[in-house]
Amino acid sequence: MKANIIPLFILLTVVFTACKKDLGNYHYSPPSEPLVDGLEGSIVDAIVGDSLIVRPYVYLAGANPATDLTFDWDIVIAEEARADHYTGYPLKMVYNLKPMLRTAKLTVTDNRNGIKYFYAFSIRGGTKFSVGTTVLSVDQGITKLSFIRPDSTVNSNLYYALHNENLPTHPIQLFSKPLAYQAGTTEDYWVICQDPAKASVIIDGSTMLRKHYFGDQFFSPPSPLLTEAFEGSSGTPTGVINGKLYLSVTSTAPFAPDFGKFSSMQTGDYYLSRFYTRTGNFFFGFNTLTNAFVSFDGGGNYMGTDYTVTGNAFDPKNLGAGELIYMQAIPGITYAFFKTADGSIYEYIFSVDMADYNQRAIKPISKRIFKGAALIEKDTKWAHAAVDLFYFTSAAKIYVYNPVNGDLYPLDANFGGRKVTMIQLNKEGTKLTAGIEGSILTLDVSVGKNGVITNRVNGIPGSPVDIVIRK
Repeated sequence: MKANIIPLFILLTVVFTACKKDLGNYHYSPPSEPLVDGLEGSIVDAIVGDSLIVRPYVYLAGANPATDLTFDWDIVIAEEARADHYTGYPLKMVYNLKPMLRTAKLTVTDNRNGIKYFYAFSIRGGTKFSVGTTVLSVDQGITKLSFIRPDSTVNSNLYYALHNENLPTHPIQLFSKPLAYQAGTTEDYWVICQDPAKASVIIDGSTMLRKHYFGDQFFSPPSPLLTEAFEGSSGTPTGVINGKLYLSVTSTAPFAPDFGKFSSMQTGDYYLSRFYTRTGNFFFGFNTLTNAFVSFDGGGNYMGTDYTVTGNAFDPKNLGAGELIYMQAIPGITYAFFKTADGSIYEYIFSVDMADYNQRAIKPISKRIFKGAALIEKDTKWAHAAVDLFYFTSAAKIYVYNPVNGDLYPLDANFGGRKVTMIQLNKEGTKLTAGIEGSILTLDVSVGKNGVITNRVNGIPGSPVDIVIRK
């Protein structure tokens, strides 16, 4: 019996010893992670042509970052479907990428164990023209382009200084062409003019150098080529050219040379007013051939007056002889101002519902003489706030009209008797920018304010026509 106990004791001793050694394997200490301070999720500013140095603070407990870590940097070039790669610390390069907000990543490798750590950030590339205000103006019949820097200094008549030639005459719009699918950005400036002898011009938004003339924006440009109005609220331009709606080609990759060009017009028996609206589901405008409100579906197909009228305040399919002088249609309540053949100016109020293809409708609500009709001039400029306030110019004053309660009154701003030639309202509806000969002014129209002048920049050549503000 004793002989049997001894082998059993030896076996238990071995098992116990093995278990005791195994317990030590559960005392695990993870490797220390590098601390990279001030980089993750940040935006690094860069100026094209200048040195870009990204030098975050790096700390690694118990190790020397200079010898124990490897640094790899990747900057995404989305428009070319690739990335630029750099190695070493810090990231140091002459920034030569197209100005825009870019995704970037730092990969830190711990050379002692091969573990990689990733830190995402962004690089916002720009030029000396990336922040400021670009001004299109007319000076004694000559179209001029100027740039107001953040410190209010003015680069006057910049286009001529860079190209030693004048822009086309009769400017009507300075269109900020956005980067692909990035509404609110500026890749190019389209100087839209109605000069019968010279085409409109497309200018690089970063360098202010001419890229090409407007005919190059087409696969095959129409003749004649009358440019009228453009917008890019969805990040790709649409426009009215020769009275027809044109859409950008978006079937190719954004970096392809054909992306964003205009192909052929949207066919139909219409001549579209420059006052048209683009929504996510349809286009809405005014056919000057029949003086009727018309629509296009989301793909730009002309639907004309193929909608139901649910009211009898007026006939939206035939307003009679006259001219549409302003409209900014929106889903919901829309206001249009129409001058009849006898000179009367009417205000048309209606709702637009074109999103459902099978239940397309306009509901006329009212038609009435516009309270400010006597103030309207041939070249009156308009701006519409989201809260249904309308601003319009008349000689040396700007007026505010509230169609809900009928209030009509001038703003407090005193322009010294100079004619107001341009107005533009910011998205928040709190600031109104006005142009008079020689100057750009900022007016406070926020709640409780009545257009007091808060800023003035002089040195603009001639009378402003349009502006683009980049922040």
